[in-house]
Amino acid sequence: MRPVVTVAEMRAADAASPVPEETLIRRAGTAAAVAALRMLGGAYGKRVVVVAGKGNNGADGKVAAELLGRRGARVSVVGPEAVLRDCHLVLDAALGTGLRGPYDAPVPPTGARVLAIDIPSGVDGDTGDAPGRPMTAARTVTFGALKPGLLQGDGPVFAGAVEVADIGLGELRSRISLVEDADVARLVPRRDVHAHKWSSALCVVAGSPGMEGAATLSTEGAARAGAGMVRLGVPGSAESPGRGGWPTEAVRFALGGRGWRNDVLQALERCRALVIGPGLGRTAGTAEEVRAVVAGARVPVVVDADALFALGDARSARAVVAGDRPVVVTPHDGEYARLLGEPPGSDRVAAARRLAAASGAVALVKGSLTAVASPSGEVVLAASGSARLATAGTGDVLSGVIGAFLARGIAPLEAAALAAHVHGRAASDGPAEGLVAGDLPDLVSARLSGWLSSTGDPGG
Repeated sequence: MRPVVTVAEMRAADAASPVPEETLIRRAGTAAAVAALRMLGGAYGKRVVVVAGKGNNGADGKVAAELLGRRGARVSVVGPEAVLRDCHLVLDAALGTGLRGPYDAPVPPTGARVLAIDIPSGVDGDTGDAPGRPMTAARTVTFGALKPGLLQGDGPVFAGAVEVADIGLGELRSRISLVEDADVARLVPRRDVHAHKWSSALCVVAGSPGMEGAATLSTEGAARAGAGMVRLGVPGSAESPGRGGWPTEAVRFALGGRGWRNDVLQALERCRALVIGPGLGRTAGTAEEVRAVVAGARVPVVVDADALFALGDARSARAVVAGDRPVVVTPHDGEYARLLGEPPGSDRVAAARRLAAASGAVALVKGSLTAVASPSGEVVLAASGSARLATAGTGDVLSGVIGAFLARGIAPLEAAALAAHVHGRAASDGPAEGLVAGDLPDLVSARLSGWLSSTGDPGG
């Protein structure tokens, strides 16, 4: 996983580096100049304006200006408030991560592209908030590691394509990381040659009369993500959900409309994990059963949708979550607000940490950037989400994928983040318009097959 380093962590790394500051500045400026040359397609005769502030970010820009000038570019260096003249490229080195309030950047000339150095000036390096008017960059070259502000809030809008340049800072200590494709192949275990269906069995308790589709989507997501057996309990449901029927491979077990906790706990005796909540409904009786099942489960639990409602607020949830097995909660923004009394806001890293600390559960906060936090404050990010997932039922599929990964033996923090990454990447393989939740299970299977079989899956 790629490290994601906060502004404070990067400053600490700078201070602790055995490399002299002037050397680091020279390396950063050189990396910026190389990126600029690629954008310009060569420097000779090109007009470049470097907007340079007084700090190290400005110093980086001035080094880049010197190097581009040596390559034949016509370079001018101006201050952060200058009026910009006609040019081919603007290098934004006004503030970097040293934001101290709203910054209204100069307006780039028509037709000029912008390269931001470290982070677009005016964007908060941690939250991604942009209280002023930054320049919109076509590309950002950042140093050492990604910053949270490049991944969340307004950061992705202003940063453009982001590349990380290694300037020799040495080891970077961070409690935030970003999932990449290679992590799926590295962390999702292959089926052992001696595996059987119960080796990765999952129990799903979902659906209710009229909401059976949620149970079907969660079950199919789990099966396509590698759950060898899915035991499905739908409280009080009809014998058939209607068109298409129940997933053929799921083994259903009977649950009445009330008093079903013991039946679920008994079904869990041969399962490796539990998903509970999609489409269950919000009656008082259902909430009581959910709380009893989550509290009594002895396997990892994914609490989603209506089961989150059943937990109440974060303090109430903490009493239910307490125990010797992990619990993953997966709220959307409305469910988050009910748990903590306030919306998550644009800083998903901080939001996930708040919920995890308050609830005692691993907290997955959904969004185009999904943040997953442990109660101890470790955070793993998945940046593969998109507006394609903004359609009914996609969260039910995600809960099934998380459950399958838990049943396959992945630790809860990584299971949730990997599932969110796979879920988003699968959606990118579907149609740009008209993607529906029912498309996702097959797309998830195809993605996983490509990643896992390419590195040798002994289970076939």
